[in-house]
Amino acid sequence: MGDTYKAVEVTTPGTLRVVERPIHEPGAGQVRIRVEACGVCHTDAATVTGIYPGLTLPRVPGHEVVGRIEALGSVASRWKIGQRVGVGLFGGEDGVCEPCRRGDIVNCQNPVTPGVNVDGGYAEVMIAEARGIASIPDELTSVEAAPLLCAGITTYNALRNAGLRGGDLVAVQGIGGLGHLGIQFARHMGFRTVAIGRGREKEKLAKDLGAHVYIDTAADDAAAVLQRMGGARAILATGTSGNAMGSLVPGLAAHGKLIVVGVPHDQIQLNAFPLVFGGRSIYGSLTGTPIDGEDTLAFSVLENIRPMIETLPLEQAADAYARMMQGKARFRMVLVTKDGVTQSAPAN
Repeated sequence: MGDTYKAVEVTTPGTLRVVERPIHEPGAGQVRIRVEACGVCHTDAATVTGIYPGLTLPRVPGHEVVGRIEALGSVASRWKIGQRVGVGLFGGEDGVCEPCRRGDIVNCQNPVTPGVNVDGGYAEVMIAEARGIASIPDELTSVEAAPLLCAGITTYNALRNAGLRGGDLVAVQGIGGLGHLGIQFARHMGFRTVAIGRGREKEKLAKDLGAHVYIDTAADDAAAVLQRMGGARAILATGTSGNAMGSLVPGLAAHGKLIVVGVPHDQIQLNAFPLVFGGRSIYGSLTGTPIDGEDTLAFSVLENIRPMIETLPLEQAADAYARMMQGKARFRMVLVTKDGVTQSAPAN
């Protein structure tokens, strides 16, 4: 394999460049992964632009990583050389902060975050914490699995942990990188699924993904339409407009929930009246643990849920990132390494 590997690092804010780095052995409790595919996520922008709190450069972005274990550190006995694994945004916990001690490790105050405080997957090789990796099922290619480790787990966990019942009216705002997966998960979880987008041209895609109803916000007041349908038990907000998110709260049923998984650039403006009168709520939902990642992958296999993907070689990471940031990707960009290209079929 050689003594070096190719990586794409942020050298200065806004600059992605291809470099050669020396290969290191994994430490105690770590594994070294030969990367096959890595998704490009909007969250990567905080690394590329250098605004993530506490970030130090240079840094390799990427937290939707799939590859094969090629070296084990000590105390990593559960995993095997050659096993295909994935790493998401949550790459490990400190185990000592209060959230961790209460079993809420996703909200660890000092997490290992690939692409932020450790190098991520825009590379041919990555060192990962053994406690932060998930097993990849044979039925998924590495390219398919990569976005499910972030966009997938984010939408899947938000819906399955919302206290909903089969047949409940659930709306998904936004038909993009998160939303196109949220619609699929909502439909296959047995919810009466409504997709909310702007423009009639998105209706066919929304219904192909599984939506029972499509609401075009360019023509209709989405909250009013939802109320005529009886009110949504939950609205999964995946879009990029805080103003659009806030305007949906009146479309919730009594005790309904607006679950925010997309992070808009503008503030979410709220009217307190529908919150107080009807006991409605708004809250955020963040990723999940490695075992949640395995649950997401297993459910995706069970119900044949797949992300819509465009691929580019690792060396074109800057182009993939620009395409994602410009909103041109349909709907997830995935970087493929030379090892990913040669792996025609997964085999754990």
